[in-house]
Amino acid sequence: MAVKLNIGVIGGHLATKKQTLLAEKTGALIAKKGAVLITGGLDGIMEAASRGAKKEGGVVVAILPSLDKSQANEFVDIALPTSMGFGRNILIASACDALIAIGGSYGTLSECAFALNYQKKLIVLDGSGGTADAMKKLPFEFFVAKTPEEALAFATEDSK
Repeated sequence: MAVKLNIGVIGGHLATKKQTLLAEKTGALIAKKGAVLITGGLDGIMEAASRGAKKEGGVVVAILPSLDKSQANEFVDIALPTSMGFGRNILIASACDALIAIGGSYGTLSECAFALNYQKKLIVLDGSGGTADAMKKLPFEFFVAKTPEEALAFATEDSK
């Protein structure tokens, strides 16, 4: 059996309509590609990406901040409780082959930092606001995508 690609969608639990639509489309594209979606499992960006993946028959894994599996949004297939709060962000970055940031705040910023530290592919969705747009000002090596389709192309290409 071939091991599937794990792609994370990271972003805040507070999300605008635009961010939610971008996340849902990104989740759907991940599922269509046959990759596993990994999120923090809660609401906002995480729920929207999960909803998109489930609409396309994808597998959704949630790495939760608490021990309470019931916190996972309704689109999650596998809920992994951690009791780590924001510390679970290190697990999200570790588990992913690539991470796509949409909007977000401090939690998303920490996930981006862990991803860069672990030399994971990090893609920020340009124009999605929050951390994703703030990252563009930093002197680190990552991809900036204009669309969810471009983000997926970066996430799934063989070269770094």
